[in-house]
Amino acid sequence: MSSCILSLLGRAIRYNKLMGYYEFKIEVAEGSRDALIQKMSEMGCLGIVDNEKTLTAYFSDNNGINAILPEINSFAGILKKSGLDDKLSYKYEFISERDWNESWKKKFVPINVGDNLAILPPWDTPVAGRTNLIIDPGMAFGTGHHETTRTCLILIERFSKNLDKESFLDIGTGTGVLAIAASKFGFKHIVGVDTDPLAVDAALRNVKHNNLDNIEIKEGSASDVEGSFDFVAANLMSEILIRIAHDIALRIKPSGIAMLSGMLVGQDDDVLPVMEKEGLRLIEKVIDGRWVSLLVTH
Repeated sequence: MSSCILSLLGRAIRYNKLMGYYEFKIEVAEGSRDALIQKMSEMGCLGIVDNEKTLTAYFSDNNGINAILPEINSFAGILKKSGLDDKLSYKYEFISERDWNESWKKKFVPINVGDNLAILPPWDTPVAGRTNLIIDPGMAFGTGHHETTRTCLILIERFSKNLDKESFLDIGTGTGVLAIAASKFGFKHIVGVDTDPLAVDAALRNVKHNNLDNIEIKEGSASDVEGSFDFVAANLMSEILIRIAHDIALRIKPSGIAMLSGMLVGQDDDVLPVMEKEGLRLIEKVIDGRWVSLLVTH
């Protein structure tokens, strides 16, 4: 599987501090992979690049490397106690903001998603014959290359053909890619929220890149949003979806739909019962490789 970015977990990196990341390249047995991903998310991992041989994890430099190393070093013992393969090795380096941005410029190439969408960076040439969505990730994650983001974009495009397109809410908006796509697909009023100020900054810049005036980007969570929406998108880790299930249910119009993504296959078994307790029912499940998305409604 090619490299891909997991959704931003909403960890704040404040502007008055040095901005950068520690990049860990970790080799771990296939059967222990999901457990390590879960552990790193609990540690505050900002994002993960997952390919066939390694996991590349990004951590903020706010807490320093000495806060990260002991937890990773102890994880082999946790795997062994759990009956999983405990072979684990890694190397790491510090990546400054400048190096991060230069790296993105080298790696971020245009991609086509769904029937009509093309995602490209601001410095590239528009793709003829497609709806162009311009994304500059900055110091936030989310370019459309990850399976869950692509699935979300395809589902938004599909449902935009039949659903009432008055309003759209993107919880954990990251770079704003889903919110911007919603506008391109005809939704009239869009709100994107994220707890990370860097994500909010990136999303605001991307709204300007796309010359859109119907998207409101706010720093905060679902509980900070007023009203209800025809379509609610939440591309987040399973534990976050569980934690904000009540707020998600409150934000869906009676005839609306919520798209829940960012879960590994099997984690939906934990998420769906919580959503059902909030009065939501499953209308569709979409699986893409190791990832699952749920569509729910009242």
